[in-house]
Formats: sequence, C-alpha cells, structure tokens
Amino acid sequence: MTVSHRSPLADWPFLALMAFRIGITLSYQIVTVAVGWHVFSLTNNVLSLGWVGLAEVVPYFATALLAGHYVDTYSRQKLTLLAAVIHTLLAAGIALFTHTPHSWTVAFLYGAVGVGGLSRAFVRPLYQALMASVLPRELYARGSAVSATAFQACLVLGPAASGLVIAGLGVTAAYGLAAALAALSLLACCFMKTVYDLPQATPAPVLSSIREGLKFVFGHNIILAALSLDMFAVLFGGAVSILPAFIAEVLQGDPTMLGLLRAAPAIGSTVVGVALARFTVDRNAGAILLWCVAGFGVCIIGFGLSTSVHMAFACLLLSGAFDGVSVVVRSTILQLSTPDDMRGRVSAINGIFIGSSNELGAFESGMAASALGLVPSIVAGGVVTLLVVLVTDRKAPGLRRLNMGDLVGTHVRS
Repeated sequence: MTVSHRSPLADWPFLALMAFRIGITLSYQIVTVAVGWHVFSLTNNVLSLGWVGLAEVVPYFATALLAGHYVDTYSRQKLTLLAAVIHTLLAAGIALFTHTPHSWTVAFLYGAVGVGGLSRAFVRPLYQALMASVLPRELYARGSAVSATAFQACLVLGPAASGLVIAGLGVTAAYGLAAALAALSLLACCFMKTVYDLPQATPAPVLSSIREGLKFVFGHNIILAALSLDMFAVLFGGAVSILPAFIAEVLQGDPTMLGLLRAAPAIGSTVVGVALARFTVDRNAGAILLWCVAGFGVCIIGFGLSTSVHMAFACLLLSGAFDGVSVVVRSTILQLSTPDDMRGRVSAINGIFIGSSNELGAFESGMAASALGLVPSIVAGGVVTLLVVLVTDRKAPGLRRLNMGDLVGTHVRS
C-alpha cells in the first residue's frame, strides 16, 4: 500500500462527509446532555437518568446489525440524507414540544431519545462505508486520523456547548442549537459524491446478509483480534464511569475537577489524532496497536494509584493518547480489510463491540468497585488489560506482525 502525503482535507467530498459527521455528532451530544438535565429537572430522581441511557442504548443494539445490512443494500447517500433529516426533525420537535411542559413530557423525551438511538445505529456504518468511497485507498490512514480527531473534539465541545446554552438561554435553546447543527449536516450531504454507492448484485435476504457479515468478522483473524483487543481493554480498563466516586473519596475534589478529568482522555486523543493525520502508522502497525493498548493499561494503573489531581490528569491524558493511536490503527485495519459491499455490516458489528464495551465497562467498573474497593478495582482493571494484551499477542501472532501494506481489500480506487 502506498501512503500519500496529501491531506485528505484536500478532497471536497471528504470535507462534506466530515461536516456531516461533525454536525450529527455535535447535535447528538447536545441533545443527550440537554435531555439528561431536562429529565432530572422534571423528576428530581437520579434513576431517571439511567432510564435515559437505556432508552437510547436498547434501540441502538436492537437495530445495529439490521442497519449494517441496509447500508450494504440501499443507496448510502440516500440513507445518510434520511439520518440527517431524522436528527434535524427530532431536535426541532423536542424544542417545539417541550417549550410548554406537559404531563407526558418525560415519556416523550424517552421516546425521542429512542428514535435517536435508532438513527445513530445507521450513522456509524454509513460514515465508515462512505469514507472508503470518497477517499483514495492511500489516504485511508490519514482520513481515519482526521476523523478520530474531529470525533474526540465533538465529545468535548458538544457537552460544553450544551451546558453553556442551557445555563444562559435555557434547555429549549439547546435543542434549537442541536436542530441547527443537524440541519447543517443535512446540507453537507447534498455536496457528497461517492464512487461506490449502490450494491452491485441482487441483495441477499436480511438474515443471510447479517450472517454473512458475522461470518466475515469472526473468520478474519486480524479484524477479530483488533476488535476483541479494544473491547476487552475498555471493558476492564475503563475508569471514567467511576470518576465521581474517585474524586470524592480519593482526591476529595469538587465538580470542577470532574469536568477537568473527564476531558483529559479526549484531549490526549485529539492531540494524537492531529499528529497521526500527518505521520501515519504503516510498518509494525499491529505491534504498535498492542503496545498502545498496553500503555493504556499502565496509565489506568497509574490513575488508580494517583493521590493528586495533577497525577490523575496526566495518567488520563496519556491513556487518551494511547487510546487515540489504537482507534486510528484499528479503524485503518477495518477500512483496508473490508470489501466495499460489506462495509456497513462490518462497521455495525464494530459498533456493537465498542458500544458493549463502553456500556458493560461502566457496569463492570461499578460492580468491581463495590466488591474490591475503589482503588483496587481500578488497578485490577489495568492489570487485566495488560493480560488481555499478552493473550492477544499469543493467540493472534498475525496481528503482532501486521504491516498496513499487508492488507488487501477487494475494492481499490485508482
């Protein structure tokens, strides 16, 4: 594989695709924060926040595989337009409906979040499939780095913007801002042009299509090893979900410290993403992936042993940096290894791996902290992450020896 030194941002279709993803992601982040604040203000019950998460996660997981099938079966550009329209109408509808409170406002918000989860199940596979269509093959690695950087920046800016708007103008204004950003993503869709958009053969039945996607992922040793490595590392090494308890019990800090520490991993990942957009990982990519996940585990151990906010911030910042490298390498592996007619299904399965690790990781962290104690559970999670790296190194030697140039896809742009 020849790696181009040209920036992917020089490609207008890629810029349009990035504008779509940034608009959708910011809109989703703003709505998520606003709905959480809105529901809690109406119910004054912390359990209601758990129901908000459940209302979004269940529809997402229930439709993810089906979404991957449709992304590989129907026009990806049209589905992207539909997703942008749904997000725009959803945010605008919440703003209009909740302007005057009703007795069923909370139920409406849960339902709206559920619709957002259904739409989000399509956005990830659509974006991954379209990126391979708008970029030449030699720009996949740089495109993945730019994409990861933009996504991490949205994870920081979206909640911050939502909080500022809610504090200054109210929750309805936050929903209005989310609708405007989704509308911008809809406009960006109109400027996208792709090389590969429609299926080249008669589509298989839904169940056969999903089975084919699962068979491909679980039969591809490199992809399966990369996805499993990330899933188990986040499952056991994720400590962000118990930050409030760590700050209160260990650091004896306040909510401002929580915001600082929650932002640290995203900052580290964003900085690394900027660097990888210029200096791509090609040779020894698999070994670098393994070392970065190991570095992530060491940082989690360091965080668990932190006795000051400065040490905790540094460990989380570095954990985000190591995770940023692994995200870009894993994304590039997926892009280069997946045939064009299966990108939707493979990306959907990847989304399930990532989503399950994040959601179950939060649950695992809470259970482990209850059983082992706060600090021992965090340190144990980092140690298990290191063990996961060792097992992957032994069971998947092909990943350790991988160079990006070894990967050959079935659809290569000239």
